[in-house]
Amino acid sequence: MSSPRNPPFRAEHIGSLLRPKELVEKRYAVAAGKASKDELKPLEEASIKSIVELQQKCGFHAVTNGEHSRHQFWGTFFETLNGMEEIHLREGGYDQSIFRAYAPDVKSFMHEKTIPNQVTLATGKIKHTGTSSFLPEFEYLKTLVPKSEWKNIKLTLTSPSWYHFRYGPNKAYLPGVYNSDAEYFADVAAAYQKELSILYDAGLRNGQIDDPNLAYFCSDEMLKGWKADKENFQTADEQFAAYLNFYNDCIKRPSDFHMGIHLCRGNYVGSRHFSEGAYDRIAAKMFNDLDVSTYYLEYDTPRAGGFEPLKSLPKSKNVVLGVVTSKFPKLEDQQEMVERVYKAADFVSEGQGISREEALKQLSVSPQCGFASHAEGNELGDKDMEKKLQLVRAIAEEVWPGEA
Repeated sequence: MSSPRNPPFRAEHIGSLLRPKELVEKRYAVAAGKASKDELKPLEEASIKSIVELQQKCGFHAVTNGEHSRHQFWGTFFETLNGMEEIHLREGGYDQSIFRAYAPDVKSFMHEKTIPNQVTLATGKIKHTGTSSFLPEFEYLKTLVPKSEWKNIKLTLTSPSWYHFRYGPNKAYLPGVYNSDAEYFADVAAAYQKELSILYDAGLRNGQIDDPNLAYFCSDEMLKGWKADKENFQTADEQFAAYLNFYNDCIKRPSDFHMGIHLCRGNYVGSRHFSEGAYDRIAAKMFNDLDVSTYYLEYDTPRAGGFEPLKSLPKSKNVVLGVVTSKFPKLEDQQEMVERVYKAADFVSEGQGISREEALKQLSVSPQCGFASHAEGNELGDKDMEKKLQLVRAIAEEVWPGEA
């Protein structure tokens, strides 16, 4: 079976793009009760229209709304499900021992002597309300591009395990709500299926899960912490396998619904990352067992290791190589990036016993992550971001002339 194409396109980006200062400030004002939500919507729509025009100017086909309607990359999918509660809003607080202290993102927060700013747990049985929190984003994007291009619109989606991995064993739900992870996973999967069904019926054909958690299983520090945690009732390998099965239950979909997953290593304030480690530990199982068409992988620094794991890529899958950093303004050398794409293709070629030219058919190029996973964005400016996007497009045009 050949790899599905268009999407993914030869030049891709991960989803989030720098937000205007006035939009960020207005959203904080609304959160503080100093402005109304009615004041926010016109700013959001104007900002999204502008950022779509920038993507089109730079030659990107899979446009997103830049996540300008969100405060953080994961949106509000879980927060809007029945049974899920933002317990950090409770008067009197909550038990902070629920966190998995060695989870890379939690560890970074704790180092700053703080805690994750959204703490959402299952306090009742999880069920979709029938109203999609992502649908308004897609519907507005449809007004900004021709109908013939609706199928290319890319919507970034919440990781199914986002509010599971960061908590200790059986702590993603209050006592008595679920008896096991299996029960919790089943209800989350049903809700996720409902969300995808609503989006599909509205015309969405291009989804991308933004997922830091699977990449954490590449981290020596995380794995060391996992092994030392006496509360864990399964090994890290067993948990990783359970997540793949869980994700597959979540993303069952029609054959014309392209689904990709971005393995994120963290993209926080100050352009910081959360985790390191090569994909070698997880690549073979992830490539073969996870039911997605495309993997968006971070390859902008040595912290992600080499391209050797791409030898495990099946012929039915794609990889988008995140060789251009979205964290800092310094522009990469185009020829060096082109050579890196060829080097990656050679490992795919070796693994499958095919030519470099055939291997390149399964590859694309992108920045390694979004430019603004959190409200304020990374430490670079709008012009820097535009140059990065133009560079990605230029690399794609050189490697795949006529296809970008």
